[in-house]
Amino acid sequence: MFKPADLFDLAQTAQASLFAECRFGWEALPRIETWLAAHLKPGLHNQCEGVAYIGAKVFIGKGTMVEDGAMIKGPAWIGENCRIRHNAYIRENVIVGNDCVIGNSCELKNSMLFNGAQVPHFNYVGDSILGSGAHLGAGVKLSNYKLFAGNITVEVEGAPLDTGLRKFGALIGDGAEIGCNAVLNPGSVVGRGAVIYPNVFWRGTLPARSIAKNKAEIAVDVLRPRER
Repeated sequence: MFKPADLFDLAQTAQASLFAECRFGWEALPRIETWLAAHLKPGLHNQCEGVAYIGAKVFIGKGTMVEDGAMIKGPAWIGENCRIRHNAYIRENVIVGNDCVIGNSCELKNSMLFNGAQVPHFNYVGDSILGSGAHLGAGVKLSNYKLFAGNITVEVEGAPLDTGLRKFGALIGDGAEIGCNAVLNPGSVVGRGAVIYPNVFWRGTLPARSIAKNKAEIAVDVLRPRER
């Protein structure tokens, strides 16, 4: 499930060439910077509500609304009919497809969103790829950097595989749902249509159409009357 076509409908991005000859989906991550350097033609066809900072190396398509306080440093390519909400922070080397949402206080860096992906509330997306229709709940973090030295590994066929990447957040397949305040550790892979429940601390690979949830039960006790 690590091939690009296993996770993503490549017809749902204008940058499908990033995945050419990629054996594993994460191999496209270092190519984002190169693609933007070669193909980006700056141009702002969007609308603004209020005042936003938009750098010199940015393309934004028609119908996209950029709200007050957003900062788009670039290089960045943003498609049509997107919503870049108040105080969004889009850093270097970001590709956003059509009909996407980047929400309040969300930060993106060296990442790619397929058409219809949503990063709507207080999210961090670093060195990651979100498939078409993928959705992050409020407060979801895609952690991209190990605390200890060494490249990030992914378990493939029962053995750790060195990705060759020091920074790699997650691959989120088409239509996957990540619940509020979940944290995905570096090198996570989430299959198409999979669901991670809120507050889950996830590490590893979740197959397509699977659900990951905490097993801990909540205990409810009766309050005793207070002494007066």
